[in-house]
Amino acid sequence: GIVVVNPSEAFLKARDKYTSLLLLSKHGVPVPDTIVTEDVQVVVEAVKEWGTVVIKPMIGSLGFGSVKVNDPDIAFRVARTLLSLGHPVYVQRYIEKPGRDIRIFTVGHNVLAAAYRIAAPGQWKTNVAQGAITEPARVNEELREIALRVADILSLEYAGIDVAESPNGGYYVLEANVAPLWEGLARATGIKPAKAIAEHVVNLVRR
Repeated sequence: GIVVVNPSEAFLKARDKYTSLLLLSKHGVPVPDTIVTEDVQVVVEAVKEWGTVVIKPMIGSLGFGSVKVNDPDIAFRVARTLLSLGHPVYVQRYIEKPGRDIRIFTVGHNVLAAAYRIAAPGQWKTNVAQGAITEPARVNEELREIALRVADILSLEYAGIDVAESPNGGYYVLEANVAPLWEGLARATGIKPAKAIAEHVVNLVRR
């Protein structure tokens, strides 16, 4: 047969943010409270209950289109705009992370490298494309276990898994990227994922 990395099954699971988080949650992986709705009032009530939320596209990357909102009136306007364009509204409780998150890069059943993505001054987005900088991060056993479980659940042969550190010392998986960029991670760690991915593909073909 033909070896495809990542396989179509992984794209179907991970490309849709809500589907992937729902799967992870069902398997006991910690994820932020998240809803998808076509009802503006549901969005407003989410802001009232959760305080600060992130409204983002169902499918997207690099942090573009994501809006942090803590005002029900603004949430109402954002939701109404998305619905007028024919898009459902994806709302996620905002995790008060320490100005950074952790990008963990997995290949096969191994954690290859990890980097902190540190938001630019005055910003909340931790995407490198949005001005964040990267520094090497140490992966403890809990993070390693979470990352490898995510990759396994979503059938990812390689992945960029974004994890937030919560104020209570725990972790939340924000997103699993099925086609992750790695320039920032490589710059921070000196590790080049392309080589590891190529070696993994060769090993898969030889099985």
